[in-house]
Amino acid sequence: MKHRWNATLAAAAALAVPATGITLGHAGEEGIDKARAAAFDVRMFSKPPGKKAYACFVRRYDPDHLARHPLQQVNAMKLLVTAETPPEEKITNYSFRLGLKYRHRSGDFDSSGSCNHFVPEDDGHEIRLGCGVDCDGGGLNVAMSKDEKSAIVRVERVRIWQNSKPDEELSDALVGGADDKVFRLDRADIRECATLVTDRKELAEIRRKR
Repeated sequence: MKHRWNATLAAAAALAVPATGITLGHAGEEGIDKARAAAFDVRMFSKPPGKKAYACFVRRYDPDHLARHPLQQVNAMKLLVTAETPPEEKITNYSFRLGLKYRHRSGDFDSSGSCNHFVPEDDGHEIRLGCGVDCDGGGLNVAMSKDEKSAIVRVERVRIWQNSKPDEELSDALVGGADDKVFRLDRADIRECATLVTDRKELAEIRRKR
Protein backbone atom coordinates (compact mmCIF):
# COMPACT_ATOMS: atom_id res chain seq x y z
CA MET A 1 0.00 0.00 0.00
CA LYS A 2 1.34 3.42 -0.92
CA HIS A 3 2.67 5.47 1.98
CA ARG A 4 0.73 8.42 3.33
CA TRP A 5 1.95 10.80 6.02
CA ASN A 6 -0.10 10.89 9.22
CA ALA A 7 -0.06 14.40 10.61
CA THR A 8 -1.30 13.18 13.99
CA LEU A 9 1.60 10.78 14.47
CA ALA A 10 3.91 13.24 16.18
CA ALA A 11 6.11 10.53 17.65
CA ALA A 12 7.32 9.52 14.20
CA ALA A 13 9.44 12.65 14.02
CA ALA A 14 11.74 11.23 16.68
CA LEU A 15 12.96 8.70 14.12
CA ALA A 16 14.62 11.48 12.19
CA VAL A 17 16.97 12.43 15.00
CA PRO A 18 18.74 9.43 16.51
CA ALA A 19 20.89 11.39 18.97
CA THR A 20 19.84 11.25 22.61
CA GLY A 21 18.72 14.15 24.77
CA ILE A 22 16.55 15.81 22.12
CA THR A 23 13.38 17.68 22.94
CA LEU A 24 10.53 17.22 20.48
CA GLY A 25 7.12 18.81 20.14
CA HIS A 26 4.85 21.21 18.32
CA ALA A 27 5.14 24.90 19.13
CA GLY A 28 3.85 25.46 22.63
CA GLU A 29 4.39 21.89 23.82
CA GLU A 30 6.61 21.07 26.77
CA GLY A 31 10.30 21.64 26.14
CA ILE A 32 9.93 23.89 23.08
CA ASP A 33 10.01 27.67 23.38
CA LYS A 34 6.86 28.91 21.63
CA ALA A 35 8.37 32.22 20.52
CA ARG A 36 11.47 30.55 19.07
CA ALA A 37 9.37 27.95 17.27
CA ALA A 38 7.18 30.69 15.81
CA ALA A 39 10.28 32.58 14.68
CA PHE A 40 11.53 29.41 12.97
CA ASP A 41 8.20 29.07 11.16
CA VAL A 42 8.48 32.62 9.84
CA ARG A 43 11.97 31.84 8.54
CA MET A 44 10.77 28.60 6.95
CA PHE A 45 7.59 29.92 5.32
CA SER A 46 8.69 33.58 4.85
CA LYS A 47 5.69 34.64 6.98
CA PRO A 48 3.54 33.29 9.82
CA PRO A 49 1.98 30.12 8.39
CA GLY A 50 -1.59 30.91 9.41
CA LYS A 51 -4.12 28.17 8.59
CA LYS A 52 -1.94 26.60 5.88
CA ALA A 53 1.42 27.35 4.34
CA TYR A 54 3.98 25.68 2.09
CA ALA A 55 7.72 26.00 1.64
CA CYS A 56 9.50 24.51 -1.36
CA PHE A 57 13.25 23.89 -1.66
CA VAL A 58 15.02 22.44 -4.69
CA ARG A 59 18.54 21.48 -5.77
CA ARG A 60 19.77 20.01 -9.04
CA TYR A 61 23.45 19.19 -8.71
CA ASP A 62 25.66 20.27 -11.59
CA PRO A 63 28.54 18.18 -13.01
CA ASP A 64 31.17 20.25 -11.19
CA HIS A 65 29.58 19.61 -7.80
CA LEU A 66 29.20 15.89 -8.49
CA ALA A 67 32.81 15.67 -9.67
CA ARG A 68 33.92 17.18 -6.33
CA HIS A 69 31.68 14.74 -4.43
CA PRO A 70 32.18 11.43 -6.22
CA LEU A 71 30.47 9.41 -3.48
CA GLN A 72 27.25 11.43 -3.63
CA GLN A 73 24.41 9.25 -4.89
CA VAL A 74 21.71 11.93 -5.14
CA ASN A 75 21.55 13.91 -8.37
CA ALA A 76 18.55 16.12 -7.55
CA MET A 77 16.29 16.73 -4.55
CA LYS A 78 13.04 18.54 -3.77
CA LEU A 79 11.54 19.20 -0.34
CA LEU A 80 8.01 20.42 0.33
CA VAL A 81 7.19 21.39 3.93
CA THR A 82 3.58 22.03 4.91
CA ALA A 83 2.15 23.65 8.03
CA GLU A 84 -1.58 23.31 8.57
CA THR A 85 -4.00 24.02 11.40
CA PRO A 86 -7.21 22.03 10.83
CA PRO A 87 -10.43 23.96 11.54
CA GLU A 88 -11.32 21.76 14.50
CA GLU A 89 -7.85 21.97 16.08
CA LYS A 90 -5.71 24.65 17.70
CA ILE A 91 -2.36 23.04 17.08
CA THR A 92 -0.38 23.28 13.86
CA ASN A 93 0.57 20.04 12.13
CA TYR A 94 3.76 19.88 10.08
CA SER A 95 4.59 17.44 7.31
CA PHE A 96 7.21 16.89 4.63
CA ARG A 97 7.36 15.40 1.16
CA LEU A 98 10.68 14.57 -0.39
CA GLY A 99 11.51 13.83 -4.01
CA LEU A 100 14.87 12.77 -5.36
CA LYS A 101 16.75 11.37 -8.32
CA TYR A 102 19.89 9.24 -8.19
CA ARG A 103 23.01 9.58 -10.27
CA HIS A 104 23.18 5.95 -11.29
CA ARG A 105 19.58 4.76 -10.95
CA SER A 106 16.68 5.59 -13.21
CA GLY A 107 13.28 6.79 -12.00
CA ASP A 108 11.91 9.25 -9.47
CA PHE A 109 11.86 8.45 -5.75
CA ASP A 110 9.85 10.03 -2.96
CA SER A 111 9.10 9.94 0.75
CA SER A 112 6.74 11.69 3.17
CA GLY A 113 5.95 11.93 6.86
CA SER A 114 5.09 14.14 9.83
CA CYS A 115 7.32 16.67 11.59
CA ASN A 116 7.83 18.43 14.91
CA HIS A 117 10.05 21.20 16.17
CA PHE A 118 13.09 19.96 18.07
CA VAL A 119 16.36 21.22 19.50
CA PRO A 120 19.49 19.16 18.71
CA GLU A 121 21.43 18.13 21.80
CA ASP A 122 24.74 19.36 20.38
CA ASP A 123 23.36 22.67 19.03
CA GLY A 124 20.98 24.00 21.63
CA HIS A 125 20.61 27.47 20.13
CA GLU A 126 18.93 26.21 16.93
CA ILE A 127 15.40 24.94 16.43
CA ARG A 128 14.85 22.55 13.54
CA LEU A 129 12.08 20.37 12.18
CA GLY A 130 12.53 16.68 12.90
CA CYS A 131 10.55 14.62 10.39
CA GLY A 132 9.81 10.90 10.46
CA VAL A 133 8.22 8.26 8.23
CA ASP A 134 5.66 5.86 9.70
CA CYS A 135 6.54 2.29 10.69
CA ASP A 136 10.22 2.76 11.50
CA GLY A 137 10.88 4.48 8.20
CA GLY A 138 13.63 6.73 9.54
CA GLY A 139 13.52 10.38 8.63
CA LEU A 140 15.39 13.63 8.29
CA ASN A 141 15.75 16.99 9.97
CA VAL A 142 15.54 20.44 8.45
CA ALA A 143 17.29 23.64 9.50
CA MET A 144 17.29 27.03 7.79
CA SER A 145 20.35 28.84 6.48
CA LYS A 146 21.20 32.19 8.05
CA ASP A 147 20.05 34.07 4.96
CA GLU A 148 16.79 32.07 4.95
CA LYS A 149 17.25 31.29 1.25
CA SER A 150 18.05 27.61 1.76
CA ALA A 151 17.02 24.61 3.81
CA ILE A 152 19.71 22.37 5.30
CA VAL A 153 18.49 18.77 5.17
CA ARG A 154 20.30 16.17 7.27
CA VAL A 155 19.71 12.47 6.61
CA GLU A 156 20.70 9.34 8.49
CA ARG A 157 18.19 7.01 6.88
CA VAL A 158 14.81 7.69 5.30
CA ARG A 159 12.48 5.25 3.59
CA ILE A 160 11.77 6.06 -0.05
CA TRP A 161 9.52 4.68 -2.75
CA GLN A 162 9.89 4.68 -6.50
CA ASN A 163 6.95 6.57 -7.98
CA SER A 164 6.10 3.78 -10.39
CA LYS A 165 6.34 1.13 -7.65
CA PRO A 166 4.72 2.56 -4.53
CA ASP A 167 4.04 -0.77 -2.76
CA GLU A 168 5.25 -1.12 0.83
CA GLU A 169 7.17 -4.28 -0.04
CA LEU A 170 9.16 -2.44 -2.71
CA SER A 171 10.34 0.42 -0.54
CA ASP A 172 14.01 1.33 -0.34
CA ALA A 173 16.02 3.77 1.77
CA LEU A 174 18.24 6.76 1.26
CA VAL A 175 21.09 6.27 3.70
CA GLY A 176 23.34 9.15 4.68
CA GLY A 177 26.66 8.05 3.20
CA ALA A 178 29.89 10.00 2.92
CA ASP A 179 28.44 12.61 0.55
CA ASP A 180 24.72 12.10 1.20
CA LYS A 181 24.32 13.19 4.83
CA VAL A 182 23.72 16.93 4.39
CA PHE A 183 21.95 18.64 1.50
CA ARG A 184 21.57 22.38 0.98
CA LEU A 185 18.40 23.05 -1.02
CA ASP A 186 17.51 26.48 -2.41
CA ARG A 187 14.14 28.14 -1.83
CA ALA A 188 11.97 27.86 -4.94
CA ASP A 189 8.55 28.79 -6.25
CA ILE A 190 5.99 26.53 -4.58
CA ARG A 191 4.87 25.26 -7.98
CA GLU A 192 8.26 23.59 -8.46
CA CYS A 193 7.22 21.11 -5.76
CA ALA A 194 3.83 20.37 -7.34
CA THR A 195 5.13 17.03 -8.61
CA LEU A 196 5.30 15.83 -4.98
CA VAL A 197 1.55 16.31 -4.44
CA THR A 198 -0.98 13.62 -5.33
CA ASP A 199 -4.20 15.11 -3.89
CA ARG A 200 -6.02 16.92 -6.71
CA LYS A 201 -7.47 19.71 -4.58
CA GLU A 202 -4.16 20.43 -2.94
CA LEU A 203 -2.38 20.29 -6.29
CA ALA A 204 -4.80 22.85 -7.72
CA GLU A 205 -4.23 25.07 -4.69
CA ILE A 206 -0.46 24.94 -5.12
CA ARG A 207 -0.65 25.69 -8.83
CA ARG A 208 -2.71 28.82 -8.09
CA LYS A 209 -0.15 30.21 -5.67
CA ARG A 210 2.18 32.98 -6.80
